Amino acid sequence: MTATEQRFREFKMPDVGEGLTEAEILKWYVQPGDTVTDGQVICEVETAKAAVELPCPYDGVVQAVHFDEGTTVDVGTSIIVVDTTPGAGPAEAPAPEAAPAAEEEEAEPQGRQAVLVGYGAAPSSTKRRARKAQPGAQEPAAAAAQAVQAELNGHAGAVAPAAPAPATPVAGRPLAKPPVRKLAKDLGIDLATVTPTGPDGVVTREDVHAAASASAPAAEAPAAAPAPAASVTTGGSEAVRARETRIPIKGVRKATAQAMVNSAFTAPHVTEFITVDVTRTMKLVQELKQDPDMAGLRVNPLLLVAKALLVAIKRNPEVNAAWDEENQEIVRKDYVNLGIAAATPRGLIVPNIKDAEAKTLPQLSAALGELISTAREGRTAPGDMAGGTVTITNVGVFGVDTGTPILNPGESAILAFGAVKLQPWVHKGKVKPRQVTTLALSFDHRLVDGELGSKVLADIAAILEHPKRLITWA
Repeated sequence: MTATEQRFREFKMPDVGEGLTEAEILKWYVQPGDTVTDGQVICEVETAKAAVELPCPYDGVVQAVHFDEGTTVDVGTSIIVVDTTPGAGPAEAPAPEAAPAAEEEEAEPQGRQAVLVGYGAAPSSTKRRARKAQPGAQEPAAAAAQAVQAELNGHAGAVAPAAPAPATPVAGRPLAKPPVRKLAKDLGIDLATVTPTGPDGVVTREDVHAAASASAPAAEAPAAAPAPAASVTTGGSEAVRARETRIPIKGVRKATAQAMVNSAFTAPHVTEFITVDVTRTMKLVQELKQDPDMAGLRVNPLLLVAKALLVAIKRNPEVNAAWDEENQEIVRKDYVNLGIAAATPRGLIVPNIKDAEAKTLPQLSAALGELISTAREGRTAPGDMAGGTVTITNVGVFGVDTGTPILNPGESAILAFGAVKLQPWVHKGKVKPRQVTTLALSFDHRLVDGELGSKVLADIAAILEHPKRLITWA
């Protein structure tokens, strides 16, 4: 590491979740010239899972902020430069360094930055072995990284070329960032067949889209002469666009869309419905609100629906499982991480209550209240949305009777709780006004057959109709 690099430390966008590849900068709390300390929050970013505050790992003065608010930045890209010895005199700060391709990334001497408590890998002294140089090829990196590599090569006795020619991709795996690799996989494009146009032979998003267009014969004909059609429709399209609002698909909305599409076209969904008299449950809710043991806790019908689902899972544990396609195994879960679908200003998220089956009713109520309030504030941690096993979506709060919910990826069942309404109901041989709701249970038919799904739904309904079963069945 050069003296300049030791002084000007670059803070790169970290992976604040599990395998996330990008994040949007929502707000900067510092600007060039501001003094920062180790652990001070410098910005807030939104990933595909949640909004997270990033602390600075250095003491010093902010030298440069590379991206504006609202910009989506790839993980591993430098976002800010901190001058750690501001009194050492003027010096030129390094240029922003782009995120390196996954296969070309080398461990820094100080190890991976632990920018968030509880996230990322632990520091390690292990370094990745450098790749062997190929004839006519050059390792891809940004300008600052090239300077560092040249200095390291100089210490090792290697001589760097004065004016290297544009590099070509090395034999073997094509060079591309993880998001570009995913895009190619989604479009069914083999990266080895794509002609790279990025610096040092790196395949870009545009290269992948170009390859996809070229591989579709139907797209070749209209692409030959688009000018006449464009000239005819330009006026009309501009008039229409003036009356439209276009919202970029990103963050939570983008992640939700991808997850729902993957779930809908991967797991064969089956949905069953049942309408049930919950008058006794609604009376119990009112009694619990007066119970000293529940003082200060959130008590509502959703709490008892959650407890009923947990009891039904205890009676039918086969429903709490996951399908492992890669290993061709059914993974039976001996714990329940209960997900609660929550509508937030950033979109729908599904945080979960860890080990919900082991909680008492007051503990479950406290966890449910904390989960909902945190979600509404947009402060749900990525870890709180990982590892769910079964989910409840409460569509009744919107006055909706029920729906056909889509499974949360990796889970086997999701319960929709509809609106509770006063309806005419046959009770003890007479038609009386009763509190009635409709439940819908969607499940993965690879894991859950009709009999098992029906038993689970029937158990939930039976508990809500006669909540004393919470004691006898639990």
